[in-house]
Amino acid sequence: MVGLGYIGLPTAALIASRNINVTGVDIHQDVVDTINKGEIHIVEPDLDGLVHHVVKDGYLKASVEPVEADVYLIAVPTPFKGDHEPDISYVESAIRAILPTLREGALIIIESTSPVGTTEKMEEVIFSKNPKLKDKIFMAYCPERVLPGNVIYELEHNDRAIGGINDASTDKAVWFYRHFVKGELHKTNAKTAEMCKLVENSSRDVQIAFANELSIISDKAGIDVWELIRLANKHPRVNILQPGTGVGGHCIAVDPWFIVSEFPEEAKIIRAAREINNHKTDWVIEKIKNTALRFELDNGRKPKIAAMGLAFKPNIDDLRESPALNVVKSLVSNGIDVLAVEPNINNYETIEIHSVETAITQADIIVYLVAHREFKNIEKSKFTLDFCGNFK
Repeated sequence: MVGLGYIGLPTAALIASRNINVTGVDIHQDVVDTINKGEIHIVEPDLDGLVHHVVKDGYLKASVEPVEADVYLIAVPTPFKGDHEPDISYVESAIRAILPTLREGALIIIESTSPVGTTEKMEEVIFSKNPKLKDKIFMAYCPERVLPGNVIYELEHNDRAIGGINDASTDKAVWFYRHFVKGELHKTNAKTAEMCKLVENSSRDVQIAFANELSIISDKAGIDVWELIRLANKHPRVNILQPGTGVGGHCIAVDPWFIVSEFPEEAKIIRAAREINNHKTDWVIEKIKNTALRFELDNGRKPKIAAMGLAFKPNIDDLRESPALNVVKSLVSNGIDVLAVEPNINNYETIEIHSVETAITQADIIVYLVAHREFKNIEKSKFTLDFCGNFK
């Protein structure tokens, strides 16, 4: 397993729980050392016990260097470069790293979110370096589709779309996933599997954009958007999602751009949804700044603002592409006194993390950016801004 992050480590541990020997590879020595002690470096329910168990039993070990294997899974990041262009250099680096260990009959599966055609490009990388492996190895693409906070269960029970570079590769990958996935395994080709991942998250992004745009309209109209959505969803064929501070995470906030980048003229709705969801974060920032200004005019001093939540969604520690984190950074850069609260982390760069009690006691304005469980029983005060439905 190349990459031991939010997907790689849970997947490696789940496979190892089937008494299969797994070597997890990560470029960060501290991550490797942590896992080899039977501990974890991320927050994910039930993962700590599972990792401790499989490491103790000898089925999972971590290393900074790849080893020879029957199956190679690639689960490394695919960030942006330039103007929202997908950067597959991490995937290519992972492929190049395993090249010296590849042998005839090996199966390589890419799970990293990737632009259409990436699996075929990686096949070319392998064959260009080792032509003798042509037609002698198997390659496939199989995207994860899990919910942070429930990863172990969903890795095991969710259906998977599996696409090989040929039928033999698809069959080989399906055979492998059957060792630890109880959900249905759907066969396709590599390009379709790659697009499937992008389409799934783009669909979610479009639906969230509708809810976020509705929240802005409702605010201007003086309507409680949470009540509005609850009532509209009583219609038997309507299911509006919940608005929020924006859209974050390594999937929904990123994947749609992969389609837009490759199909700029065709992906009009997908692009618009991304722009709406990014705008929602800017709108939240302006709403907070205006509230702070009104407080200052009324009270003759600048307020202290409690920013409740930094993660990209409730009850996790993942800050990737987090709109809440962007809100806090923007407020701080504008000279606003912010008491940042994030129950799932101890510190973050230059932002001091405060306890819930400290922030609530000292703040003049309380801003809910993420609906963490720790915030649910806090009494709503006069100066409260709820952008995540904490009180809905």
